[in-house]
Amino acid sequence: MKLFFVCIVSGFLFVSCTKDGSSSAPVPVPATMYFPPIGTDDWETVTPQSLNWDVAKLNEAIDYAGTKNTYGLIILYKGRIVTEKYWNNWNRNTLYYIASAGKSVTAFLAGIAQQEGQLNINNKVSTYLGNGWTSAPLAKENLITVKHQLSMTTGLDYTVPNLDCVTPACLQYKSDAGIAWFYHNAPYLLVQNVIANATSTNYNTYTKTKLADKIGMKNFTWFSNTLWLNSRDMARFGLLMLNKGTWNGTQIMTDQNYFNAMTNSSQGLNQSYGYLWWLNGKSSFMIPGLTFVFPGSLFPAAPADMISALGKDDKKIYVVPSRDLVVIRHGDDAGSSVAGPSSFDSELWEKLMLAIK
Repeated sequence: MKLFFVCIVSGFLFVSCTKDGSSSAPVPVPATMYFPPIGTDDWETVTPQSLNWDVAKLNEAIDYAGTKNTYGLIILYKGRIVTEKYWNNWNRNTLYYIASAGKSVTAFLAGIAQQEGQLNINNKVSTYLGNGWTSAPLAKENLITVKHQLSMTTGLDYTVPNLDCVTPACLQYKSDAGIAWFYHNAPYLLVQNVIANATSTNYNTYTKTKLADKIGMKNFTWFSNTLWLNSRDMARFGLLMLNKGTWNGTQIMTDQNYFNAMTNSSQGLNQSYGYLWWLNGKSSFMIPGLTFVFPGSLFPAAPADMISALGKDDKKIYVVPSRDLVVIRHGDDAGSSVAGPSSFDSELWEKLMLAIK
């Protein structure tokens, strides 16, 4: 079985290697961004020594992740692999669901549909789903735009028994759209229907043609509205985000106004939430399941400009532009089994920042 692991040779040389003996030769500290080729498993590596990272501290962070039900961990610097480690009999091809981290992929695809003129996020949702997609009074339903879906501000009732139910009977009026923020999954799930209807395309097919094929995500599938990826394909998407929607010179996300709106505060209620992306470095934040606003930054230990795709049971895609970093954590619950942010985020970044300072 092919299993990537990170090893230390002669106490000093830190390289990525595989059980079958194949490896990518590490490069000196890179000055340019690198994009792994499409259609192969080739991926350049770089040593932490060449980046002046603390190898011992980095290994502590890796070991910590390994004790927390992490099965796939990848750290990229300027697109090159610094660390790629697998546990639990995983390898680079292991496919697993990424839970709500897939929301951030949907946000990107909504931007693609908008830049192609097939979707306008300022339109009311019923433009794409028809009247009566909720059980709210029509005047109230018509207040809900796609942007409200992307920003978790639809005003639909979050006290219903099933927050995943998308039938009109489950989508009840609570407040006017834009008045309150709540992490309500059902309105998000319908964004996929909005995109599919707006583009007259099956959502899996749309993902393939507009995203996966363009960046080499070879092992993906939407199953019951949930995205399944391997760790490397998560890393590819993170690298695309690091480069503001550009892949190896090809600008996939040409609408930079949308990209900037997606990755900045989408409303004033939860400053740490963009369009289905979590944002660090803001003055306050809210979390799934609660209506309380917490003061301070979402992850104080992490760089302030970090944006994150976060899924239940600690599926993570961290993107840090100021550091040219992408960090992927794939696996199962690290201890708290919550949607979105968890204690694992802060604990991992406390350790990583000791290594990369």
